[in-house]
Amino acid sequence: MDHSGHGMTMDLPPFTLGRGLEWSADPFFLIACLAGLALYGWGVVRLMRRGDKWPVGRTVAFVVGVLSIALVMCTQLNDYGMVMFSVHMVQHMVISMVSPILILLGAPITLALRALPTAGRGRKGPRELLLMFLHSHYMRIVTHPAFTIPLFIASLYGLYFTPLFDFLMGSKPGHIAMMVHFLAVGLVFFWPIMGVDPGPHRPGYLMRMLELFAGMPFHAFFGIALMMASEPMVETFKNPPASLGIEALSDQNAAGGIAWAFSEIPSVLVLVALLFQWYASDQRQARREDRAADRNGDKELEAYNAYLSSLHARGN
Repeated sequence: MDHSGHGMTMDLPPFTLGRGLEWSADPFFLIACLAGLALYGWGVVRLMRRGDKWPVGRTVAFVVGVLSIALVMCTQLNDYGMVMFSVHMVQHMVISMVSPILILLGAPITLALRALPTAGRGRKGPRELLLMFLHSHYMRIVTHPAFTIPLFIASLYGLYFTPLFDFLMGSKPGHIAMMVHFLAVGLVFFWPIMGVDPGPHRPGYLMRMLELFAGMPFHAFFGIALMMASEPMVETFKNPPASLGIEALSDQNAAGGIAWAFSEIPSVLVLVALLFQWYASDQRQARREDRAADRNGDKELEAYNAYLSSLHARGN
């Protein structure tokens, strides 16, 4: 089945969840999802074979994250998303705000750094190239909040409220590029905030929370703008097929409600992940300090007691 925006008019039956979840794979995303799962699985197996452990929770998070991409891109949700603004918005929100969070919790970069073999002295293999990329000037720019927050906002307002959206929806490569862009924006936005993998920009936990809340209000405002509009705002969805039995403006209002709701749900998930990471970091720091105290014979405490003794001697 081809997409209406790709040169054919589809007469889809009225949308139901059951119809939306029927299999209808986009070859690009199907191959990409299978490749991602295979590479991650290879890394986990490689660690296990040499006796190293890898957290099960990370594997589950990554697999569910990749499957969430397949859910919206390899089912008829992708077909309905070409002609229904509301379904398209579900695709957008999942692939930009749910999938990235789960994938980042899976720590794929950390897994790659642990699983890839070193190339040897004076040589550069995949592991060395990945490290160079992580520490490059380019990565410092694209993970900085001065870049990620405006990009996150522009991906909404600069896309949907300009002719660019209609242009991209007019071809299959354009549609794929747009969805890849949504995923990439979500990854670079959430990575410095709650990603487990090492990165060039890693502020303190309080600053990460501020970064999170700096972008989310604009997301909510975008949803409200769609909900309150008195006429269809996006050309692609102005004339839905009659077979769907929907009205363009009401479908757009539904899309706005979905965008607004999704500005809240991932915020809570990320906040919970951040608080958990913050607590775990404090616990690790406390254990390091305890071990250091054991090694040093608690020299800091001894020095403090000596200081108190000297003060007492002076007083006498």
